[in-house]
Amino acid sequence: MRRDMDFGEMGDVEGALRAEGVGLAPISTGDASLVAGGVTVLATATASDIAEGRLKGLIVPGGAQDATGLAAVRALIDLARANQLPVIAFADGVHVAADRFGVAAQAPGALFNGEQVQLVNARPDLAAVVAAL
Repeated sequence: MRRDMDFGEMGDVEGALRAEGVGLAPISTGDASLVAGGVTVLATATASDIAEGRLKGLIVPGGAQDATGLAAVRALIDLARANQLPVIAFADGVHVAADRFGVAAQAPGALFNGEQVQLVNARPDLAAVVAAL
């Protein structure tokens, strides 16, 4: 979770992800909880869940770019990559993930899976990307 989580042009993607069978387990990159849209979101997963194989991927929204939070996001992306998990990023999270994967990507969203990058330019693209995982 990032302060002021932003999914950019995709809007709120939670429903679209759930419709494709994705269960979400927020990981906090800062405070133990986050207030988003007037709702308090509690972290239900940790980085160890990635390392120990309990999570099947990482979703990286855009958000506030404070140094501590950004370092935590980078560390989670690196951990997911080291454990060969797909990373789906949105808004400015795309740039952060692309940087960590050492590739170029510019789109409202993108899937980073191994050495491959698939751009997500619209909601239908997101459904197709998730269905193919």
